[in-house]
Amino acid sequence: MLAATLALFGSADASGEASSPPRITIATWGGAYEAAQQAALFQPFTERTGIEVDIARYDGGLAELRAQHRRGEVAWDVVDMTMSDTLAACDEGLLQPLDADLPPPSPEGLPPGRDFIDGAFSRCGITHTVYTTVIAYDRRAFPGIRPRRVADLFDTDRFPGRRALQRAPFGNLEWALLSYGVPRQDLYPLLSTPRGIGLALRRLERIAPSAVWWEGGDEPVALLAKGEVVMATGYNGRFFHARAVEGAPIEILRDGQIQEYENWAIAAGAPNPGAARRFIRFATSTPALAEFARHLPYGPARESAMRRVSTHVSAGVDMQPYLPTHPINARNAIVKDVDWYARTHDRIRKTFNEWLAGIEGRAPGETVEGAGSTPADGAR
Repeated sequence: MLAATLALFGSADASGEASSPPRITIATWGGAYEAAQQAALFQPFTERTGIEVDIARYDGGLAELRAQHRRGEVAWDVVDMTMSDTLAACDEGLLQPLDADLPPPSPEGLPPGRDFIDGAFSRCGITHTVYTTVIAYDRRAFPGIRPRRVADLFDTDRFPGRRALQRAPFGNLEWALLSYGVPRQDLYPLLSTPRGIGLALRRLERIAPSAVWWEGGDEPVALLAKGEVVMATGYNGRFFHARAVEGAPIEILRDGQIQEYENWAIAAGAPNPGAARRFIRFATSTPALAEFARHLPYGPARESAMRRVSTHVSAGVDMQPYLPTHPINARNAIVKDVDWYARTHDRIRKTFNEWLAGIEGRAPGETVEGAGSTPADGAR
């Protein structure tokens, strides 16, 4: 099936004339995720087209794209972005528009619009997978009662030890409110108010003294596997790889996992936009998406690819039960409000960063007023 799809991609340019294939630079997330992309996407694409793929490290956000545009030196062709960052970057003119018919039809002949999941196409992005940000813990740290819900992340009395948290508002804010008992459907309306942001940051104050703040997606996995923290937030595929392939004593909480779409996008002013589109066409094909999900359990954005996901390439375990899109896993999931994040991108990051700077600059043992507040704050 993969060979048949590869046959769609020749070595001629758009005019049909033979040409020397260019190189493209793809900005992506490193670690086990990048390794899976190398095996399932980058290497097969290069073997078929002759187009070499260079990798640039990307950890989310718009800062580097903005900097490249200010300098007038855009170095990235393709960017692997979350949906919320894609929408925000598109609104700022940092990305090129993409046609919804860029992906090939399914093996059964279905056009992309009928095969992709709802909401997969935005003006500047095409969703390739659904991933979740989750809470995980070290089995060795809790031989008796083990964490089982989001509130346990904030309970350092019952579950003592250091926590690895992302240095970003995403996830931290939602879980902080969820730990109060706020219903999932009320999270983003409450976060749209100063009171909601205040409640979330107040809850985070309680675990800030035991927090280790991470930025790269491989960091929380390493911290947890080495026993440097007892709980960590991070991406479901990274934790799965550490457990299933590397044998790390890691367990994943499904309660409150946050679903988001991951997109392919092309930078405005990309050096090789034609080759970038050829890559996205290949990487969004049914066989390529199904093959990638055999390396890491991210849900393919195509129905035809979901049906074709089988066992892990080396561990041999059935990957279907580990996909974020599996009905059991999606049961208690939070669906990230990407429109809310796109609208509030700079404001929420500024608020969070200012709060974090205050936390990190505080003397040991020093607190702020209200930091010890309880669910009686009224956020139930």
